Amino acid sequence: MTKILSQSLRNRLLAGAASVALATAAVFGVTTGAASATEMVWADTLPSGLDPHVVFDVPMQMYMLNVYDNLYRYQGNPPVLEPWLATGHEVSDDGLTWKFKLREGVKFHDGSDLTAEDVVYSFQRVLGLKRGPASAFLTYLKPENVTAPDPLTVQFKLDTPYAPFLSAMPLVSILNADVVKSHEVNGDWGSAWLSSNEAGSGAYTFDAATYVPQDTVDMARFADHFRGWADNAAPIDTVHARFIKENSTRILALLNGEVQATDSYLPSDQVERVESAEGTHVATDESMRVMVIRMNNAKPPFDNANFRRCLSYAFNYDGFIDVIMQGHAKRNPGPIPATLWGSPADLKGYTYDLDKAKAACDLAKSEGAPIDRKVEIHTQSELDLTLQAAQVLQAEAMGLGLNIEIVPDTWANLTGSMGSKDTTPDMWIHWVSTYFVDPENWIGQMYDSQFHGTWKASSWYTNAKVDELLRKARTSTDQAARQADYEDASRIVVDEAADIWIYNTIQMRGMSDKVKGYNFSPVGSGAEFRTLSLTD
Repeated sequence: MTKILSQSLRNRLLAGAASVALATAAVFGVTTGAASATEMVWADTLPSGLDPHVVFDVPMQMYMLNVYDNLYRYQGNPPVLEPWLATGHEVSDDGLTWKFKLREGVKFHDGSDLTAEDVVYSFQRVLGLKRGPASAFLTYLKPENVTAPDPLTVQFKLDTPYAPFLSAMPLVSILNADVVKSHEVNGDWGSAWLSSNEAGSGAYTFDAATYVPQDTVDMARFADHFRGWADNAAPIDTVHARFIKENSTRILALLNGEVQATDSYLPSDQVERVESAEGTHVATDESMRVMVIRMNNAKPPFDNANFRRCLSYAFNYDGFIDVIMQGHAKRNPGPIPATLWGSPADLKGYTYDLDKAKAACDLAKSEGAPIDRKVEIHTQSELDLTLQAAQVLQAEAMGLGLNIEIVPDTWANLTGSMGSKDTTPDMWIHWVSTYFVDPENWIGQMYDSQFHGTWKASSWYTNAKVDELLRKARTSTDQAARQADYEDASRIVVDEAADIWIYNTIQMRGMSDKVKGYNFSPVGSGAEFRTLSLTD
């Protein structure tokens, strides 16, 4: 079976991605490029709201890493977990009691001191809202079991051991409790106010006066940040984060010097264009971000494993990676990045094989699956690769007599629709990025049925054995046992074709040569501005 994309499909995909919009900077709200070496325009997707305890995605990571701080934070690649607001921690032998010591002298943006009470409030708020990063804590931590024995000590008492607890610490931004409490209305934890304001201590402050939701976020350097600025002789004073919907407009703005960085999903066919242009380059970094086509396992015909296997065999993995990605990615046959422990070394996954696809479809039909109905696959309009992946699957499925309709959509709209199986699309395409470095970040939160209703678990997959394995893995303190459980769960999930896993990302971000000090980490995708500077 050939693994090369058909010439007509190849031409259509590449031509569509290479189209250039004749747009000016005024289209996306930036009238000039960076005004000086102290200002930078960062063209990336922005979060749907600014409450870091509500929104949980890659755009929010960019915002929270700069405006807020955490007890621990990942730095570098491979990511290393480092004490941040905390100076260190102690954990009891049974893994249930954790104590964190805080740094002295940390200031919030309003000049007040950050204390243990702020940390307690922040974690209790996450648990109370039950949104965003809460899924990593709700099953084993009660709000009343987060306490402050003294102003510089925070104590957590877990109901059961949770192996990734320390790894998940960076998920929670620490808020100025007094500020947020002063804006609480009808028990909303101040969320309405915080969705367009901030209460942080991070290296940059947020300018609420210029904020335009999902369009404009302006940030100014916080001179009193606890890390200081001695390690950056020329820090950037002002960051204008802008969302530019069209990929071609975004790249044109970079080439024209109107922005200094694009998002981290630069299409492979644009790499040579950016690299060959004067004054720009592509920052290329191996990441842990798995591209996946989600299938709603609760909706017919996707509730039939053979139909899901049919589509899994119908996707041209090598053609997509070699032609569309131009080799800038690595095949990842399962939900856990192949470079991380917990991913079985012998996991083969699915290959492009139309004979096997047809056999699986025929079997699904014989089992009563309504494979003749039109199904929808939703893409993210601002990310060309999602459309290209959908077109590859659509073309191959058409040859099998399947009817797949491509529906352009947005990240904010898609993630907002995942609350029920009925509103979740038949299929949609996205990446599962590194929010914390543990298999729990991927397979644990994607395929344990207790997380249904979140975008991470949007395939609505249910398997009692997988639930058992994942719940055992997250509570075990035996690393070898955890690895074995994650590997066993992976084999089951892949065998049942819960989703279509395509590749592990080599991240590519278009950047101006003027940007210096860029330090990539898979957590945050390199969007931490504290170390950056600009040359004239």
